[in-house]
Amino acid sequence: MAGRLVAYLDSIRARDPAPRSRWEVLTYPGVWALIGHRIAHRLFIARFFLLARIVNHWTRAWTAIDIHPGARIGRNFFIDHGFVVIGETAEIGDDVTIYQCVTLGGTSPDNGVGGKRHPTLLDGAIVGSGAQVLGPITVGRGARVGANAVVTRDVPDGAVMVGIPARPVVVEGGTQPKPEFLPYGTKCAETFDPVTQKTELLRCEVEQLRRRLDALLAEREGQGGLINDSGERDRA
Repeated sequence: MAGRLVAYLDSIRARDPAPRSRWEVLTYPGVWALIGHRIAHRLFIARFFLLARIVNHWTRAWTAIDIHPGARIGRNFFIDHGFVVIGETAEIGDDVTIYQCVTLGGTSPDNGVGGKRHPTLLDGAIVGSGAQVLGPITVGRGARVGANAVVTRDVPDGAVMVGIPARPVVVEGGTQPKPEFLPYGTKCAETFDPVTQKTELLRCEVEQLRRRLDALLAEREGQGGLINDSGERDRA
């Protein structure tokens, strides 16, 4: 038990440069929210629904993080800061990271029947600040959801999603996840400021499209002939 706790705290330190020790990580609201959820989930599985809700309510009041007792959460789950909402049928894999003000929300079934209403986040997924992931969709392994994105469709493994509604973007080296952890899910520049986030994302996409255009032009030139300014092929 102690070994698992130490491994969990070390996994958080690997993703967050702020804490100076494991003891400091123990002050994080996300850690206590997860501890409270583990207790509430056991009560929920045992069908002590009222007791599970009481534990959930107490944990939410203390940490500003609301995790429904029915949600299923894997190992090394890290919530960085509070004001996070996770619905009843949400499923979260191992080594998932969620930042502040994220909602893993549900959709109301048209037939009035409950069932799966909330997202599934597979291993290694990262959800940036303020993102909304809605409905019984799946966010793939190693996928990254950018800040303030609204995701309503399945996300492939390793994809990077930005915008409203969220759409995949091309990143350097392709869309596959990188070995190192990338804080906040996306990175377009060293001076990434949430206040100018939309402009920064657009600038990043323009740069990516320019690189793709240059690569296509170079490929066509390599096949013979040059493209002039009017878009026609110069012939020798």
